[in-house]
Amino acid sequence: QNALTQFINERQWTNMQYKPQERISCTFNITVKKYKTDDNSFECTLMVQASRPVFNSSYTTTTFSFNDPDFNFNYQEYDQLDFRTDVVDNNLTAVIGYYVYLILGFDLDSMSPLGGTEEFRMAQTITTNAQGLQAKGWKAFDSSKNRYAIITDLLDSGMEPFRKMQYVYYRQGLDVMSENAERGRTGITEAMEMLKQAKDNKSLSMLPQIFTEFKRDELLSIYKGHGAAKEKAEIIETLTRINASQSSYWRQMAN
Repeated sequence: QNALTQFINERQWTNMQYKPQERISCTFNITVKKYKTDDNSFECTLMVQASRPVFNSSYTTTTFSFNDPDFNFNYQEYDQLDFRTDVVDNNLTAVIGYYVYLILGFDLDSMSPLGGTEEFRMAQTITTNAQGLQAKGWKAFDSSKNRYAIITDLLDSGMEPFRKMQYVYYRQGLDVMSENAERGRTGITEAMEMLKQAKDNKSLSMLPQIFTEFKRDELLSIYKGHGAAKEKAEIIETLTRINASQSSYWRQMAN
């Protein structure tokens, strides 16, 4: 825990200068399922979450949340956590570095249209150079929801509406809510149209579903008891198509 906290917070990940109060709030929750003392190997799951403040409010909103079921690595106390994007030979730092760049990318996308492209490309470089590792999660076609699939979809031109949707959702939606709730909700509705377009462009991508999973309660609070019936009906239809498992929640928006 100490080594990873230091690794994440003391490393210079980008050329950008962040003031202390501008640092991104994030958590990496590691659940150890199995540990072998003979080779110091860990089999874990990793829950990654990041958030950002909403303008002119005390509310913080989740920008990324994902549960990675394949986080396996070797580590012995006091091991040096070395990391380079061009030479990936340590699954522990590769996975953490990958998610740090995803967190940075989503945060920057929420601040300017496609603002996180460079950071997502860094995550893609890690993925490419991790192909020689025996660890799970990096290979194409192993899963539609693994690290390879997520970063490949994020940089796919067909998923550009999903990327651009981030800016509309946060800057033209949530960040406007405190001064004009109606205008803010209009921005969120526009973002949902872009989410629908992304789903239409690449129907097998899991990105829209992942987004709706961690935005479920927030979206419900934005539309339940607010907005026109026709607008809400279209939102419910879109969200149900993207994530039918949450349809009972989406239907509550109609109230």
